[in-house]
Amino acid sequence: MTPQRTPKLDRALVVDTALTLLDEVGLDGLTLRAIAAELDVKAPALYWHFKDKQALLDEMATEMMRRMYAAAAPPAGDWRQAYLGAMRALRAELLRHRDGARVYSGSRFTDTSYAPGLDAALRVLIEAGFTPEAAARAWYTAYSYTVGYVIEEQAMGPDPLRGEAGYDVEARAERLAEHPLAAAAGRVMFDDFEHGFEQGLTAILAGMEAVFLA
Repeated sequence: MTPQRTPKLDRALVVDTALTLLDEVGLDGLTLRAIAAELDVKAPALYWHFKDKQALLDEMATEMMRRMYAAAAPPAGDWRQAYLGAMRALRAELLRHRDGARVYSGSRFTDTSYAPGLDAALRVLIEAGFTPEAAARAWYTAYSYTVGYVIEEQAMGPDPLRGEAGYDVEARAERLAEHPLAAAAGRVMFDDFEHGFEQGLTAILAGMEAVFLA
């Protein structure tokens, strides 16, 4: 069956609706059928704009990236602050949406609007003494850490969008009473995600400096 074009729809409207619905139902509940219902159209109408759910997720991730760069100040000055600031901005954008990091992870940007910001960030590192290869490696290491950290944070930590308290670390400690180090580790790993993120990011920063600028 050939889908019928719906004039009132465009890609931007579909993506904006999908991001709003994501906050309500999460990634697992986000379907083209559910998005179509929000837009009061039949699901086949969406296929004029996105061939499948992955194509939509790619555009959602791209829109998240656009919003992040639009809100971020251009990287400048000390490379360390630029490096840390970029990852903090990325984490903040991922946390704006329920399952935001899962949407972002593995998606492929649908345009090149990310390139100017990435060029500017890499240039700051290169001007500080990184080779182009080292700058790319330093950037991607922190980028991967940030996305992966937020995936775990959104899965295990408090969820203000759903009003959930997060992983019960004390119940976990009780189950692991015979393994005191593992029990105690939960109070570090699954509590105060803000502090944990900053500690990990600082460690990565020190490692990049030691490896590439020694």
